[in-house]
Amino acid sequence: MLELIYEWLRGLGVRPDIAFTASQYIALAVVAVLAVIANYAAKRPILSAVKAVAARTRTSWDDALTNRRFLDRLAHIAPAVVVYVLAPVALAKSPTLVKVITSVSLVYIVLIGALALDALLNALLDIYGTFEMSREMPIKGAVQVGKILLYFFAGISVVSIIMNKNPVYFLSGMGALTAVIMLVFKDAILGFVAGVQLTTNKMVAIGDWVEMPKYNADGDVIEVALTTVKVQNWDKTITTIPTYALITESFRNWRGMKESGGRRIKRAICIDMNTIALCSEEMLQRFSQIQYISEYIAQKKKEVAEYNKERGVDEANRVNGRRLTNIGTFRAYVVAYLRNHPMISQDMTFLVRQLSPNEHGLPIEIYVFCRDQVWANYEAIQADIFDHILAVVPEFDLRVYQSPSGTDFQRLVAQ
Repeated sequence: MLELIYEWLRGLGVRPDIAFTASQYIALAVVAVLAVIANYAAKRPILSAVKAVAARTRTSWDDALTNRRFLDRLAHIAPAVVVYVLAPVALAKSPTLVKVITSVSLVYIVLIGALALDALLNALLDIYGTFEMSREMPIKGAVQVGKILLYFFAGISVVSIIMNKNPVYFLSGMGALTAVIMLVFKDAILGFVAGVQLTTNKMVAIGDWVEMPKYNADGDVIEVALTTVKVQNWDKTITTIPTYALITESFRNWRGMKESGGRRIKRAICIDMNTIALCSEEMLQRFSQIQYISEYIAQKKKEVAEYNKERGVDEANRVNGRRLTNIGTFRAYVVAYLRNHPMISQDMTFLVRQLSPNEHGLPIEIYVFCRDQVWANYEAIQADIFDHILAVVPEFDLRVYQSPSGTDFQRLVAQ
């Protein structure tokens, strides 16, 4: 190309030195015009057509490539390729200038290529996020490692182009810098290893409810990245936990509770032991009118009567033989009430038990599972249950223990 322009200028009568210089400028202008045309063609008709086709398809992967601007970044390579290919042809008699232009073009191609691959990795991450398995096996950490390696090799390539050295030359000298690299990328390396363990062992997944008091984390996992795991707490604050901390330290994952289909209710009420007594006939008659335990009272009365009769028990004293107690009847009522509650799971652990007596009375613990796991609903159901139980305690001639308050002492003094 340069010779043709030179001969054309000489034919017009231009002096040789001026013709040579002018031919170089004209050649550069031609290359520049061709690069502009390539840039326009890549970005306007070609890119617009590809985006239009992507918008009409039903698949989501092409939309992800478009949204992450992968094709836009790739289009920037077209003019650089034109310059890289045509510069040696246009400036064949200026090797120094050719070397400078081709080196700059190649550096530009490498950098734009790295940015395009970065966008491609982001698009792949978006596409993977549409699959259900992405919740259990997040790959954002692996993608971030891929980006680190991508820009590392891109940097090595750029330096090798500028210094006109083979990339292997720089890579061979990396052994001496291994310790420095390990120190600089310590968190990234630890995070990557921890991320592999978390993913492989399915210890943490996006959407899991985790609790880690050391970091004031108590909420849902919203991101598992290379060096950090983000947890959105129930107060909507965000806690960032180092990924490797989930391997080296203890934390609680409530995923098992979600998968079980129930949420545990474990709470006790303390009964004043001064109110516990054997049931009299009047009490049994009154308790038998309670719908949930009417059959229970009739059955127990029959069992007790048969037992005492077989053993010739002197029933003049209620201490002799077997007798029903108000606390036992109360427990039977709580069991029957919960068995008939529509929001209490009957297939999971179901206990209404006594704990060891203490200075606060006799604890009656309820250990059951609620069918509704939503926090607000769960708390409302639990509150309704204990509202009812606390309200019916006096019906069994029992009293809930409560530490004396200032009002209690005032009443005592007033008496």
